[in-house]
Amino acid sequence: MMRTSFWVGMAAMLLASMTPTATPAAAQSQYWQCAPFARMISGIQLFGRAADWWAQAAGKYQRGQTPKVGSVLSFRAFRAMPAGHVATVSEVVDARTVKLTHANWSIINGRRGQVERDVTAVDVSEAGDWSKVRVWWRPSRGLGMTAYPTNGFIYAAAEAAKAMMATGAEMVKNDD
Repeated sequence: MMRTSFWVGMAAMLLASMTPTATPAAAQSQYWQCAPFARMISGIQLFGRAADWWAQAAGKYQRGQTPKVGSVLSFRAFRAMPAGHVATVSEVVDARTVKLTHANWSIINGRRGQVERDVTAVDVSEAGDWSKVRVWWRPSRGLGMTAYPTNGFIYAAAEAAKAMMATGAEMVKNDD
């Protein structure tokens, strides 16, 4: 029930953000960056490059190493991903597996900037502290080979997390 209301609400939020003349085809052609999309669905009001969110969150939002629904996983910048990445936790499967909802990760139908929901991410850090993750990569239809360095989770305020659960968007559903 909780997950259903999450996605119904996300669909309403996405539709409300489109212009009144937007068509379903126009919605599908939307190019999303990860940070604005994560901000929209998590309620976490941070701006700029995804790589800067962790530092920006200090003193504004609680941060930690434990995944929670509605929190944002902050990926560190590194050579292959200089702008970093952010993704919202849509489900905690177990202590080392979550489902993420994020934008601009996989190439879908030959295009970047797409939104994916409920993709698998696995903590592959030796310490089990979510400092390295592997993430579903749609082109390979499985977890990607790269272990991405992460900072941890930025937690939405309780009110924002509740609001997020009641808001949302229709997105690409992965077959993992």
